[in-house]
Amino acid sequence: MPDPATLAPVEFADADLLLAPAWLDGAAADALQTALLAQVRWEVHLIRLFGREVPSPRLSCWIGDPGAAYRYSGVLFEPQPWPPALLGLRGRLAAACGASFNSVLANRYRDGRDAMGWHSDDEPELGPQPVIASLSLGATRRFLVKSRAPGGGRIALDLPHGSLLLMRGDTQRNTRHALTRTARPVGERINLTFRAIRRPGCPGTTAEESP
Repeated sequence: MPDPATLAPVEFADADLLLAPAWLDGAAADALQTALLAQVRWEVHLIRLFGREVPSPRLSCWIGDPGAAYRYSGVLFEPQPWPPALLGLRGRLAAACGASFNSVLANRYRDGRDAMGWHSDDEPELGPQPVIASLSLGATRRFLVKSRAPGGGRIALDLPHGSLLLMRGDTQRNTRHALTRTARPVGERINLTFRAIRRPGCPGTTAEESP
């Protein structure tokens, strides 16, 4: 039986995905979630949608090394300092994923009404084949990935507490992904997407976002 803490390939032709359903055990995931709720400066960011600025349907914080600025949805985000809870985790993730990270986008989904619209993490400052490590904490939510190709397929991944999803290769070029709203009762979730900014402060493209 596969080890649930080991990254294993996800079968999807248009993406290079690896998933560990229990990369953090329950106690470690609980402790990290509690620490992040207290240590991160959660904010409602404004995003540009159809030519106007609207509140993002989740709480967020851009965290990273000095100079790791990131432009998303027409807004330039300067990084907040790394909170203590993420300092050790950063090195452990780098070893597990075979990649270094200088920044992380923390998203906090308060309930099923909070969501992330269809988009690709393909901004120029991430490079042509970004490696993005996505760690989920709290309530299980369904993560959708669909091909950009006409008539292409899609998959749905349930990401539980402590799970790690690695996206690499041409995944961002070939696919879009989303965390859609759900009407069913669901608890709070934190998602951390670790990245490497290649050209700090470089203007980026606008992601496709829905409220």
